[in-house]
Amino acid sequence: MNPRLVAVSGPLKDSVFNLPISELTLGRDPANGLPISDPSVSRKHCVISRQDERFRVRDLDSRNGTQVNGESVKDRWLSHGDQLTVGDSVFLFLTEEDSKKSDRVEFEDGQLSHATAQIRPQDVLYLQPDRIMSELPSTSRLARNLNALLKISRVVHSIQDLDKLQDSILGSIFDVAPAERGAILLDGSVPGSFSSVYARHRDPHIEKPVRVSRTVARQVLESGLAVLGSDVLGNTGLGHVESLVASQVRSLLCVPLTVFQRTIGCLYLDTLSLARRFDKEDLELVTAVAGVCSFALENARRLQWLEQENQRLTNEIGMERSLVGDSKKMKDVFQFLARVAPSEATVLINGESGTGKELAARAIHRKSPRAGKTFMAINCAAIPENLLESELFGHEKGAFTGASAQRKGRLEMADGGVVFLDEIGELAPALQVKLLRVLQEREFERLGGTRPIRVDIRLIAATNRNLEEAVKSGTFRQDLYFRLNVVNLMMPALRDRREDIALLASFFVHKLSKKSGSVPKQVSPEALAVLANHDWPGNVRELENVIERALVLGISDMILPEDLPESLLEREPAPGVDEAKYHAALKDLKKKLIRNAIEEAGGNFTEAARSLGVHPNYLHRLIRNLEIRESLGNGSGRAKDPNQRS
Repeated sequence: MNPRLVAVSGPLKDSVFNLPISELTLGRDPANGLPISDPSVSRKHCVISRQDERFRVRDLDSRNGTQVNGESVKDRWLSHGDQLTVGDSVFLFLTEEDSKKSDRVEFEDGQLSHATAQIRPQDVLYLQPDRIMSELPSTSRLARNLNALLKISRVVHSIQDLDKLQDSILGSIFDVAPAERGAILLDGSVPGSFSSVYARHRDPHIEKPVRVSRTVARQVLESGLAVLGSDVLGNTGLGHVESLVASQVRSLLCVPLTVFQRTIGCLYLDTLSLARRFDKEDLELVTAVAGVCSFALENARRLQWLEQENQRLTNEIGMERSLVGDSKKMKDVFQFLARVAPSEATVLINGESGTGKELAARAIHRKSPRAGKTFMAINCAAIPENLLESELFGHEKGAFTGASAQRKGRLEMADGGVVFLDEIGELAPALQVKLLRVLQEREFERLGGTRPIRVDIRLIAATNRNLEEAVKSGTFRQDLYFRLNVVNLMMPALRDRREDIALLASFFVHKLSKKSGSVPKQVSPEALAVLANHDWPGNVRELENVIERALVLGISDMILPEDLPESLLEREPAPGVDEAKYHAALKDLKKKLIRNAIEEAGGNFTEAARSLGVHPNYLHRLIRNLEIRESLGNGSGRAKDPNQRS
């Protein structure tokens, strides 16, 4: 028995860790038995303990949880081959040696006989089209076709990019077939449709689009049988296809692309020339080409889809990891998200701007049964009121001036998924009524329409307003508020979880450095003290902007206080923190200038701002940050109310 963890992804990828006799803790803290330098990992994330010959993993109330084989666990026995996920790191738990490598193979030693024939792969006749051509008569059409097939078979399995592969296939066909135009059509999710279309002319200088008969292509796709039209206009079947007649197609060839007896698309060729037309030998050659290329095309298409899906998932994971925090308040948020996500309940997320309300909504969607469906985010304050109704519910043709066609609304497009309405408190009264019907009946009518449209959606709303006060003042419907407020989450302000500032700063440094391709910097203790002393009215979004500014403008290997905005340095330092002489002297000078200006202006803030050459709002901010308002009121000239007109 050889118990061990093998890191397959994350900062420790390809490392192997033998498990001790007693227990092993995993976490971000260097004091752990297995430290992991990753902001998504908690300081004390989980522990693996040994009992006799068995091992169990126990989560230590980590913020992102511990997963075994993709399932979140609190305490579970581990089995050989289990996949353990800790933050962005994935480990394989192994206890047995891999015995499958040689259990069916026995090796014998000896010497090769002198009669043994040896050959290099590149010397094989059948992999050398030019040698085959020399072995057959130069006039043999069969030799030319075999040569083309060999070339194509060698090329198609060396190209992974879908567009490059299709271009190479069509170019090779033009070398041996009389086609003037060609197209490769790959089927879509809807029967009879095509998700991928690639076409080109024999002459690469022709930029006109290639016209393809949808009638012929659909027939080949549905029947799985090739179509040969040597004389299109004289053919009783093809001669009645209007698109072929209009394009003056003289001869065409369309063969199916088949993988495991399933037609995945078709290869379409045609010519306008009367001199050379497709014949049965061309049909057999192109059918053979399709047989050689079908698997390569399907694999290239799947690889393209996997790369796109991987990018989408990477973006979503990055969005989820932006919800960072080890504080008690954030742990409560993570627990709430885990409990509410599997349900279908409507969720109302409250919190100041910049606290991460949309990130919380996306986390709910990602962990819900609707994770594979659409997440539709709509900011009710960002879209003008006269356009928002059409955006949400869609409109019928002629519903208003400029409505030249029917248009689906975002609610309809999100059918089966999740709709996130940000700044719901800004919704106009008329739209509140329509939204209430959606919540009650899950149906609505398009603008200008009369037919009810049913949708299956889960609604998550967010606001930075106090909706209870809005209900009392009559600007928000009480019945809609009750419908929205089924489950309520309050996102904490950053000033209420200051213990997370250092972790967030480190997270943003790594995130922004990776984005710009630069080396991450450390945040100096002095700069961290300044960050922790700020009130953060813009919350986490403001902190991210401050870190990005420091990375762009900083010239040292660390983020120092002088790399931070002036507004953060104007506050009095926290108790026990030594302030740099330069910043202390600069603050004293600002205080003196402000006091003198206000005294000379007789306590009038507007006049004082004018004499200093700054905007009154900027002067008020300085007074607030420098904490000198009370001392100004006790001077020889009484400070006037900032809103009082002179």
